[in-house]
Amino acid sequence: MADGKPDSLPQMDFWGHVDALRGVLLRAGAVLLLLCIAFFAAMPWIFDNVILAPCEAGFPLYRLFDKIGESSPVMSGLTTGNFHLELINIQLASQFFIHMSTSFWLALVFSFPVIIYLLWGFIAPGLYPSERTGAKRAFLFGNLMFFLGVAVGYFLVFPLTLRFLAEYKVSEMVPNQISLDSYMDNFLVLILVMGIVFELPLLAWLLGKAGLISREFFTTYRRHAIAALLILAAVITPTGDPFTLMVVFLPVYGLWEFGALLTPRRGPLSDSCA
Repeated sequence: MADGKPDSLPQMDFWGHVDALRGVLLRAGAVLLLLCIAFFAAMPWIFDNVILAPCEAGFPLYRLFDKIGESSPVMSGLTTGNFHLELINIQLASQFFIHMSTSFWLALVFSFPVIIYLLWGFIAPGLYPSERTGAKRAFLFGNLMFFLGVAVGYFLVFPLTLRFLAEYKVSEMVPNQISLDSYMDNFLVLILVMGIVFELPLLAWLLGKAGLISREFFTTYRRHAIAALLILAAVITPTGDPFTLMVVFLPVYGLWEFGALLTPRRGPLSDSCA
């Protein structure tokens, strides 16, 4: 290992690498297929107990709001009461296709760490030891932050958005009838977007390692970030309630500060930002 790479790596020719990659892709596809089948079989239970849970007043966030509203008259507007949302299906094949598509998306999300691990086993022999260490950290940190973002989206952002939009009426003469397709579109998009948003600290760390940004960048644009994130939180939770606004704003702003902590103090942009 004269240059830090395994000596056996150059002995494999191009077609050997292609064959190894094909094996990795086949194993990744098998994992995805098995999870698709498992989620498809368990989908009725998942829908009743997980996906449709925010439609009922017993959801954890709603119970928390009820306790806060009961303990403080100022926060009485947070109480959900007997919140209940009934969904309707207006397309003949929608339930079947939603069953299929949701199984695939859940399988893709939960198999993603395994797929990356399999690809890592293919790529790692061609990296230097220092590169392998950095890639392992990025892999573990990225997966942790993604699933943390998914949890925040599911337990916090989506229920707040659902409750507001389900109860909002432009006129009392227009009742809300929420379709299953509309519910699932918003459910998947909001939760996956929050998972991606929580990768921002990893992106900041990678850009800092590449010397493209420095911690001074975050210091200079902190006020701009606060204003932009407040607007984003207001769009996500347009209730006019400062408490729910802060509930969404604080985690996202925490990502900004966390990204700043992960970024080196000095970089090519530090002079221009000073």
